[in-house]
Amino acid sequence: MALKFLGIWPNTPDDGSPTIWLDDVTGDLIIQSWKADAATVREAQRVGSVPGHSTDVPQHETVIRLPANMLRFIPRPADPRMADRAESKDGDSGNTGT
Repeated sequence: MALKFLGIWPNTPDDGSPTIWLDDVTGDLIIQSWKADAATVREAQRVGSVPGHSTDVPQHETVIRLPANMLRFIPRPADPRMADRAESKDGDSGNTGT
């Protein structure tokens, strides 16, 4: 794994702020951010994702809240940092729920 720093929350007053890295090997995003509060998790579960998918959050996952001004650090498909990353490492381009 070789992480590349993409950005940190611009309003950071100290340590522990939302940060985004890119794994150069897999193309995965590594995100440090605030844990969503219980009300946000309940709302995410209420809204759900794709039909047939559980809305429970597995023990090995968590729901995070990423500040809107951090979106600029997330690479888009046309971004050169995402070259050859149109599909994930297992060949599945992901499920957008649409």
